[in-house]
Amino acid sequence: MRLKSLELNGFKSFAKKTTMEFGSAITSIVGPNGSGKSNSAEAFRFVLGEQSMKSLRGKRGEDLIFGGTKMIVRGNRASVRLVFDNPSVDGRRLFDTLDFDEVMLERVVHRDGVNDYSLNGSQVRLKDIVELLAQANIGASGHHIISQGEADRILSANNRERREMIEDALGLKAYLYKRVEAERKLEKTQENMKQVESLRREIAPHLRFLEKQVQKIEELQQLRASLTDRYQEYLKRESVYLKHSKEELAEEKSAPEEKRRVMEARIQVLRDELSKAQEGETSSAPLITLEQDMRAAAGERETFLRDLSRLQGEHAFIEKRIADLLRRAQDEDTATVPLRTVRAFISSLSEKVASAYSAGALEAMRSALQEIGQATEHFASIIRKEEAGELPELQKEFGEKKKLIEDLEASLQRAEVTEKGIRERVNRMRKEMEDARAAGRDAERELFALMNDRSAVEKEILMLNSRETNLLREENEFRREREEGAVLIGRTILAYEDYPIQTADVFNEERSVQEDRRRKLEKMKIRLEEQGLGSTDEILREHSEVRQRDIFLAREVEDLVTSAGSLRALIAELTETLQTRFAEGIKKINTAFNDFFMLMFNGGGAGLSLVAERKRRYARSIDEGDVESEGEEDEEVEEGIEIEVHLPQKRIKGLHMLSGGERALTSIALIFAMSQVNPPPFLILDETDAALDEANSRRYGDMIEALAKHSQLILITHNRETMSRAGVLYGVTMGADGASKLLSVRFDEAVAVAK
Repeated sequence: MRLKSLELNGFKSFAKKTTMEFGSAITSIVGPNGSGKSNSAEAFRFVLGEQSMKSLRGKRGEDLIFGGTKMIVRGNRASVRLVFDNPSVDGRRLFDTLDFDEVMLERVVHRDGVNDYSLNGSQVRLKDIVELLAQANIGASGHHIISQGEADRILSANNRERREMIEDALGLKAYLYKRVEAERKLEKTQENMKQVESLRREIAPHLRFLEKQVQKIEELQQLRASLTDRYQEYLKRESVYLKHSKEELAEEKSAPEEKRRVMEARIQVLRDELSKAQEGETSSAPLITLEQDMRAAAGERETFLRDLSRLQGEHAFIEKRIADLLRRAQDEDTATVPLRTVRAFISSLSEKVASAYSAGALEAMRSALQEIGQATEHFASIIRKEEAGELPELQKEFGEKKKLIEDLEASLQRAEVTEKGIRERVNRMRKEMEDARAAGRDAERELFALMNDRSAVEKEILMLNSRETNLLREENEFRREREEGAVLIGRTILAYEDYPIQTADVFNEERSVQEDRRRKLEKMKIRLEEQGLGSTDEILREHSEVRQRDIFLAREVEDLVTSAGSLRALIAELTETLQTRFAEGIKKINTAFNDFFMLMFNGGGAGLSLVAERKRRYARSIDEGDVESEGEEDEEVEEGIEIEVHLPQKRIKGLHMLSGGERALTSIALIFAMSQVNPPPFLILDETDAALDEANSRRYGDMIEALAKHSQLILITHNRETMSRAGVLYGVTMGADGASKLLSVRFDEAVAVAK
């Protein structure tokens, strides 16, 4: 068995997942009309890559998805999975390119019409599926799947379509695919050849122009090489001259510049000394100021001395007064009272006496006398207080005076020190001014001598700077010459450092010789510029690129010619193989077709013949105005297959004269003949026996059993005779929910149960 199982999920009327196992050589699918049994045959077409919606009885991809019923919602996708056994038998497999014992094909269609194809779980293209099936003699023409109403499709087809069906049945599709692919590659190769040749024609004028330019360049190569060599020599000599001249000049300048730097430093020192000396001679203001400070310090010292003398006298007086008070305190008879106190007492007493005299009365006199007595007592207490309070005040004043004397003595000492310091500074400044006058005369003489020496050094440096300026000008001229040469000749001249010249050769040569070289270079550059070529590197590079491009394109043309020759040889070989195998296959099909035809009709005969048809074809062309027009008329020869039949006891001249039953028997005979000559892995017949009577049904059954020895058969039928030849019977019914359901019976198991 090659066909293992078919799994439907949401496909047409099969709402739920349904699986058919094909474990018998003949499997029969039965069921009432409208139950969905023919949908299983269309599921085979669908999973094998059928693209015609008409063959699948639909208009759009969503027509293949379960549309839903009142009890079951509609599906969003439909999938069909087909599983093949692919064991290795004698080193060969049904699908040789797949090293798997089981091959699973699956196709899924979505509501938006998108289809997905997978092979053993991996997503692939439809082209991959078609090429894989062609290896197993399962072609796109569907000769191995005869759906309901298509039994006589091979009879109704035109000669060209009939040939394609037979080529498919003979397993020639793989060769046809290879030939079509080779023809497509040949056409593409020829287009590429035209494009490459067009590119060569486009670059040819430019290449010729560049070749002329290169020819001119080659004529000037000698001049250019000579100029390059002379340029490198000139630049090398100039580079060596400038480098060593700059080093020599820098070395020569270092000593005078250092000498000038030292002289300028010494001159600045001498100028500072002279300035100081001149300031001392022309202005004695600092000394006068200092002498004024000295006189001020002396005046301050004398002031402190006078104040100190005064305080010392007051201090001695207070000290003598304190001694007197202490002595009087010890001797009351000699104690004294201040005059102001006595005068105040006498004045008060006189007033009291005058008041007593004026009173007249005794009581008044007594009162006046009493006041006099009180005043006397009061005067006595004042005397006591005066004598007791004067001594502490004097002692306090004595202490204060002593403190002032100590402060004045300290200030006097500081004033004396300040006066002494200023006096010393005045004396020192007077001496320095005398010394400066003497030193200024020596510094002036040294300054004049140094300035004369510096003038001589500056003249030397000026000459060296002049040489440096000339060197800088020559260096700028060198850079300009180098850049100009690089632009004119190319950057190859910049390798002048490697030019073999010794340093001694440069300095042993007169400078005028180098100038002569430069003038000669100018003349050679003018000659080169007059040619109008300038830098030729770009032209040579462009010529090389265009030349290489042309060589590459020429090599591409050669490769394409070789490839086209190989493809033509392959096409010729495939065409010869197809013709040979097709002729042999037609011969075998003719024999089998005649045998089956005679068996079905109890005599007569049938056969296939090759016919050639000429068809006119008009070549279309497009002019420069993009207007399409018909060109010359051409003829194309197409080969087809014509069927000839001879019924027993009837004179039939064409297939159109056959009845429905006769057409069915003829198509069945041809289909079985094609299947027997090159048996496909499986053959699906959908009610191809519907038009057969009982006798022909038995013959049909015998033919099925004979054919089952070569191919696995799946029969969709209502015919009891056909059912009896099956090993497994599947029944398809339409449930109350509007979805197809599947029942199965294995006849060998059923017979065993019945016994």
